[in-house]
Amino acid sequence: MPKDWYEWHDLYNTEPKLQQRLEIVQEYIAYSLNALPDGAIRVVSVCAGDGRDLLGTLKNHPRAKDVYARLVELNPQLVERGRATIESLGLTKQIEIINGDATLATNYVGAVPADIVIVCGVFGNLQETELNRLLDNLSFLSKPGAFVIWTRGHSNGITYSDNVRKILIASGFEEVNFKLTATGDMGVGIHRYLGENLPQPKEQQLFVFSGVPSKAR
Repeated sequence: MPKDWYEWHDLYNTEPKLQQRLEIVQEYIAYSLNALPDGAIRVVSVCAGDGRDLLGTLKNHPRAKDVYARLVELNPQLVERGRATIESLGLTKQIEIINGDATLATNYVGAVPADIVIVCGVFGNLQETELNRLLDNLSFLSKPGAFVIWTRGHSNGITYSDNVRKILIASGFEEVNFKLTATGDMGVGIHRYLGENLPQPKEQQLFVFSGVPSKAR
């Protein structure tokens, strides 16, 4: 079992469901980049890890130079690896990965509202009340028309992603696409925000993260 989130990310080398999840997330990021109008594209990533979902997409995407992103990650080793990738792509003037607490609204000031909001590997690490709280705060992170890309694991025969999809639709997000990994136990969704941006969050702490690497879903 991984002892920290840096070790957990090494599971991408061996776990089919994570590899398949990443492939779908990158597909949705590329779709969003293609669908947005000409000009700058603002992206934020919550609990970004080493940023491999966004950075892996930008590596070969024609709109990479349009992207201005802030990735928020608490683990310093993942931040260091992400920064090395950003430098290798020549995107240091456009993309920043900050070593900070992704639950705090202050870490997004100046980067939101965004055109693309990435919330992957997060929902399964929240209690239900905190999931609802974060989903409610997506209107602070998202501009009208923004794409929100998210993931949610399934376990014990429970399709947890169904609840996420229902809440998002009830909160003014239109479902663009949803796929299960080939393993059948990981859902990946992309929604588009139809509401208005909330200039200030309802609370400075957007959610409480309670997951641990050894039990991550």
